[in-house]
Amino acid sequence: MPIYSVKTTASQERTVADMIASKEMAEIHAVLAPDQLTSYVMVEADNDAIIRRVLEEVPHARGLVEGPGGEAGRSSMSEVEHFLSPTPDVEGIAEGDIVELIAGPFKGEKAQVQRIDEGKDQVTVELYEATVPIPVTVRGDQIRVLDSDER
Repeated sequence: MPIYSVKTTASQERTVADMIASKEMAEIHAVLAPDQLTSYVMVEADNDAIIRRVLEEVPHARGLVEGPGGEAGRSSMSEVEHFLSPTPDVEGIAEGDIVELIAGPFKGEKAQVQRIDEGKDQVTVELYEATVPIPVTVRGDQIRVLDSDER
């Protein structure tokens, strides 16, 4: 089954995907709006004609991405499957990194990463400004990396 790329207005990917999916047409099998892909939505459908027809009624949809020769560009499942598996929040964080807590009771505090638990998607940090070093364990989505030893 071919997968087609639909160009959208920036920050409207989710809206376009929802509107395409709401059409409930048998020829459209799946719609994907990955966070990592700005201004594009992936649509699995029987052919490009059905998508073109649906896009006429969808605001913020700019049209299909054209391939060579003017026909709709197609992708295979192997080209988009990396968008289907979630990445852990602790990916890209290493021990020794300087981070800022962006949620929770210590929001705004700077800390250094002491330990990473990828299985639980948690990070143990030590707050910089604390008089007594206290390890604090937070979820990976509650921190933002400021400085890394590896960079």
